Amino acid sequence: MNKTEIINCLSEETTFSKKDITRVLESFTRVIERALKKGEKVSITGFGTFMISKRAARKGINPATKQRINIPAMSVPKFKPGKSLRELVRSV
Repeated sequence: MNKTEIINCLSEETTFSKKDITRVLESFTRVIERALKKGEKVSITGFGTFMISKRAARKGINPATKQRINIPAMSVPKFKPGKSLRELVRSV
């Protein structure tokens, strides 16, 4: 399911227009992005938690050239599903 399909589904389930849903969805993603950029966790009860995970620097191999490379430390976004979401998906 992509963004357009999500907007269409939400519009069908609510009385809001696709334009309003689009604005809310874009605002929602911006709020999560800003919080993660500050290093904060974003928890949605029953759904899950968005957080930043730090990866340590490590050595790797370029698959094209087989040359050893250094991969720098970095922060990556991470999502941990909540209990009810995990249980719902397990039953599929």
